[in-house]
Amino acid sequence: MRLEKLIKNKKAKIAIIGMGYVGVPHTVLIAKAGFSVSGIDIQKKRVDSLNRGKSYIGDVNNKDLKEIIKNKKFHAFNNFTILKDANIVLICVPTPLDKNKIPDISYIRNSVKEIQKRLHKNQLIILESTTYPGTTEEVILPLLERTGLKVGRDFYLAFAPERIDPGNEMPLYEIPKVVGGITKKCTNLTKLFYGQFLKNVYPVSSPKIAEMAKILENTFRLVNISAINELALLCGKMGIDIWEVIETSKTKPYGFMPFYPSPKIGGHCISVDPFYLSWKAKEYNFWPRFIELAGEINEQMPHYVVTMVNYVLNKSKKTINGSRILIWGVSYKKDIGDIRESAALEVIPDLLRKGAKIDYFDPYIEELKVKNKILRSIRYFPAALKNYDLVLILTDHSGFDYDEVANKSKLIVDTRNAIKSRKYKNVSWL
Repeated sequence: MRLEKLIKNKKAKIAIIGMGYVGVPHTVLIAKAGFSVSGIDIQKKRVDSLNRGKSYIGDVNNKDLKEIIKNKKFHAFNNFTILKDANIVLICVPTPLDKNKIPDISYIRNSVKEIQKRLHKNQLIILESTTYPGTTEEVILPLLERTGLKVGRDFYLAFAPERIDPGNEMPLYEIPKVVGGITKKCTNLTKLFYGQFLKNVYPVSSPKIAEMAKILENTFRLVNISAINELALLCGKMGIDIWEVIETSKTKPYGFMPFYPSPKIGGHCISVDPFYLSWKAKEYNFWPRFIELAGEINEQMPHYVVTMVNYVLNKSKKTINGSRILIWGVSYKKDIGDIRESAALEVIPDLLRKGAKIDYFDPYIEELKVKNKILRSIRYFPAALKNYDLVLILTDHSGFDYDEVANKSKLIVDTRNAIKSRKYKNVSWL
């Protein structure tokens, strides 16, 4: 049966490589639309958890997972054998940077090599992982065509970047999907597939356009957040409240979009993806200075936060060495259990090196590994705040009375403007 008909009849068998923040939400959405989905992950612990109907992804609940398992629309595997039966394969694997900020696409390469072994006619391969422009055509396509099969005739290949935003309440099916195929038929088949479970699919002329568009989205946020962070540093020196400045600028009805200071831009996308473009640009003897500068400012923020803690303690005739400090929130943004690129992963080790005694509280993160040290979240009750010399708010989780936190704490450094009132003399804001 032709692939178009298999897709329209929901008979196409789907395989998703990578059961993480992208793969699992897509699995549930696609399976609920009526397709049979096979999830593949090299971590056996993840596979076992999914097959028990237990989700480890905050945006996916156990009820939805159990429903697609009960309806026999999903099963997870710890190997790649199932790829030989798949009509459509989605690659949703990590694309990190190494310690030198050089792109690591080894997860993509390894996934494609497994697909290559089992590539067959009438199969559609879709890369969702964010990467640099050219990856689909320059890395994936040559590997697949080594099989002797021809793209656009025997198999189909496209890039359709994920737009997962952990904690965002917008349903995944409402987020428009960009698709760019190697050939027109590749694009059309990819558009047809996503159109079965998404409201809007936006086809573009090539994978490179889709790859660059995804990085543009993240670079836009990186540059603007870093710009506001730099202004926050300046305002701190000038004795100006940056948060009030932003609220004032928001009154302009056109030409302004608010961005907010942070102890560091966390998560995988914004803090990582633009450097894929920065790395690729050097191949063309081009240095994208805005990305590099934005990254430099972003990397300075955790150090600035520690400096601020030191300053606030010194004003009260205390030192970091020996002080008891409570870190309020360690996830990279509020109301999610995701610590990727979180400021806490740099701030806490720095404070420990300086002799601070650290506890943390985060309702979403029960345990945190910092270097070789395992920390566990304390149980929060307001009266406990008096036991700390300083409370450092790194993540402003919802559902807490921050005025109560201000009233019960000796000193506070608030990097998120969680405490709105400026009446508290014991609070210092970023």
